[in-house]
Amino acid sequence: MVIELAPVDETGLPVRPGQQYQQYQRTLLLGGPRGFCAGVIRAIDAVRAALRKLGPPVYVRKEIVHNRRVVEELAAEGAVFVDTLDVVPDGAVLVFSAHGVPPSVREEAEQRHLRVIDATCPLVTKVHLEAIHYARENYAIVLIGHRDHEEIVGTIGEAPAAIRLISSIEDVDQLELPDPTRVIYLTQTTLSVDDTAAIVARLKARFPAIEAPPAQDICYATQNRQNAVKAIAPRVDLLLVVGARNSSNSNRLVEVARRAGAPAYLIDGASDIRPEWLDGCLSIGVTAGASTPEVLIAEVAAWLRARGCDRVEEVEVVSEDVHFTLPTI
Repeated sequence: MVIELAPVDETGLPVRPGQQYQQYQRTLLLGGPRGFCAGVIRAIDAVRAALRKLGPPVYVRKEIVHNRRVVEELAAEGAVFVDTLDVVPDGAVLVFSAHGVPPSVREEAEQRHLRVIDATCPLVTKVHLEAIHYARENYAIVLIGHRDHEEIVGTIGEAPAAIRLISSIEDVDQLELPDPTRVIYLTQTTLSVDDTAAIVARLKARFPAIEAPPAQDICYATQNRQNAVKAIAPRVDLLLVVGARNSSNSNRLVEVARRAGAPAYLIDGASDIRPEWLDGCLSIGVTAGASTPEVLIAEVAAWLRARGCDRVEEVEVVSEDVHFTLPTI
């Protein structure tokens, strides 16, 4: 859908008749789906529901999702974000983030008699359960992911003796397994679909008996947002991905765009955009990672409108209709 918008000045206000605002028109392509996924919505709603029902403070282990604006807003409402449980008072309310936790954290929370609300994304929980199941069946588990990501830390914690973590094709070539005939691969949910496919292909070449998870571990939202980037990248002179620096799926969107030939940058918000990036650009794409609130996307779009992007086109590759029920509170 193409929308012709009235021109605005740098403050976002309509330009008065005769007012010079830009030397040429630009097109803004908005990739969709973009922004919040069902797991992120569920995690944020869980914190807010706990604050309403139980009252502040509600403690949250790590960032509930990887976005500073979201964390700041919840903190203003009474959420207290902590890196470790030793600063949480005994018996307090504690929310686990969407990225999940290892069993050791659950055990510590139980020992401290904390009232736990588990906001782990159900798709992350799926990978945890797969790791537990296959470890019990004496499989070697090859886990594809990024070593320091919180999701990977949680998954490894479920079966540390059985899991071998890899991040690249080079890692596959160095991999040694106790029984190459009894092995399965699992993946982090927020990986690049294309990069993961290449790693899996090398795994199958080295270990022909390797099994795949019953259903793909890379989540629907990650794949949909990457497909949206692939759809708009050939049509733009610049692509901006709105997302946090520590957001795995946002970083993957930048990589996908660059691989498709579009100059791409990861930005927290409009204040990160460098005006010189727009030099010579007549078509600019915008998308956002799965933990990015719509308000940040709107602010970026307004900043671009103020610089001549008065023709806006929505490019939606698929409509998402996924919802997860809230955890017990």
